[in-house]
Amino acid sequence: MSGSGRGAVVTLGEALVSLRSVGPLAIGGPLTMHAAGAELNVAVALARLGHESSWGGVLGDDELGEFILRSLAAERVDASRVRRDSRPTGIMFLEARTPEVSRVFYNRRGSAGARLSPHDVDHILDRDLAWLHLTGITPALSDVARAAVLHAAERCRRRAVPFSVDINFRSKLWSTDEAAEVLPWLIEGAEVVIGSPAELALAAPDGATLEAAAEELLGTGVGEVVAKLGADGAQAFTPHGALHAPAFPVRAVDTVGAGDAFTAGYLSARLDGEDVAGRLRRGCLLGAFAVGHLGDWEGLPRRDELALLDLGDGETHR
Repeated sequence: MSGSGRGAVVTLGEALVSLRSVGPLAIGGPLTMHAAGAELNVAVALARLGHESSWGGVLGDDELGEFILRSLAAERVDASRVRRDSRPTGIMFLEARTPEVSRVFYNRRGSAGARLSPHDVDHILDRDLAWLHLTGITPALSDVARAAVLHAAERCRRRAVPFSVDINFRSKLWSTDEAAEVLPWLIEGAEVVIGSPAELALAAPDGATLEAAAEELLGTGVGEVVAKLGADGAQAFTPHGALHAPAFPVRAVDTVGAGDAFTAGYLSARLDGEDVAGRLRRGCLLGAFAVGHLGDWEGLPRRDELALLDLGDGETHR
C-alpha cells in the first residue's frame, strides 16, 4: 500500500457499461463489454497502484450494474456505499469507424447514475477521506446529479478535504454555456484541476491562452492546474511556475481512457509525495499504458510494472 495518507481516495460519479465495436455499428458485428466511466477508471487505476481506492455512485438494480460491481471487486475497488436504483445502468457504445477515428453514442438519459443526489453524497463521503476526485461529466447528467457534485465539492471545502476536478467536457451532454456557468463553482478551492487547453478555457473564460487560463484559475485559489496535451505530453502550472513533460512514445491501440489514466497517474504521484515533475511523468506513463491496450483501464499497470516502458522497443522482460 502506498503512502496516500489517512483514509480512502474516493471518486464520485457515474459508472456505465461500454460496448465496443471494431467496425461500424450500423452493419452489426461483435461487441465487447467493459465497465467504464471516468471516475471509475480513475478508481481502478489508483487501486492497481496500491492506493486505498473507493468509487461511489448509483447503479441500476440490473445485470449491467452487477457486472460493474463484479469488475470493481476484482480490481479491489471498494464499492460498499453504492446505491442500487430501479432506473437502468447507463450504456455507452464505442464505434471504431476507422483505425484513427472513433465515435461514441450514449444511452444514459434517465439512467441510475443520473439519480445521484446530495443525500447519496453524504452517505458515500461519511468516512475518513484522503482525497476526493470529481469530474465535469456527472453534473451534466441531470439537475439532481449537478446538485450532488456541487454539494460534494462544498463539503470538501467546509471540511478541508483535498479534492481534484478533471473537467472532461462532453458536448453531447451539455453546452459550453452550461458548463461555463457551473465549472467555476465546482473547481473553487480544488487542489488540482485537470483538462485540455479548451476545457480549462471553459473554467477560466477570461483566459485567452492556456497560460492566461492557468493564471486565472490559480488566482481563484486552485492549487495546481494541469493541461493534458495528448501526443505533446502535459504541462502543470503552480504558483511557483510551469513545467512540461513529454508523452511516452508508444503505438496507440485505443485512446479512449487515456485522459483518465493520466489523471490517476498524476494524483497517485501527488499522494505519494512526488514533486511536480514526478507527477507529470507518472501521469504520462499511465496514459501510455492506457493507449497501448483495448479498454479504458484494462492495460493499466500495477506499481511493480511502472518501469516496463523504460525497456527498449521490442524487449522482453525476463
